[in-house]
Amino acid sequence: MKYQTIPKARIGALIGKDGETKESIERTANVKLTIDSESGEVIIDDTKTDAVSSLKAEQVVKAIGRGFSPKRAFRLWEDDVIFEIIDLKDYYGKKENRIRIARGRIIGTEGKARKTIEDFTGTYISVYGNTVSIIGNYEEMEIARKSIEMLLQGSKHSTIYKFLAEKRRESRFSSLDSY
Repeated sequence: MKYQTIPKARIGALIGKDGETKESIERTANVKLTIDSESGEVIIDDTKTDAVSSLKAEQVVKAIGRGFSPKRAFRLWEDDVIFEIIDLKDYYGKKENRIRIARGRIIGTEGKARKTIEDFTGTYISVYGNTVSIIGNYEEMEIARKSIEMLLQGSKHSTIYKFLAEKRRESRFSSLDSY
């Protein structure tokens, strides 16, 4: 058994229309989800599945709880895809105003900064509450995390975009070297 608590506001996304999302998680990972809509607690009964499927189910539930759509969270079923959460309180403590500004810098005007990082790295990024979550493979994750950390440390958006462009060029050259 695994226990996960997600925000009450995300319970509906976890269950999905007519229970479709919940059923899809249960079927894919061979687990049973029990969701308490009052407390936000999710019990994952993994007694009939293997450790990898259990872990993946837990990550999918956590990702949906951190603001990802089920469709994006389901990318975690892929073998080389991982999930990471950056807690903004680790950077700013309980300074709500600084956390609010940091969220705005990561999202950018009309979502441009987040979208640019996603497009350059191939990751999915969710800014929810006091956290920034990333879904992607290891290489994608490293570049996305570094970009977000640079923003949190005060780097200009243009600096981040140049960093991303350079990483993309490096990636293209390294893939050419393998031929």
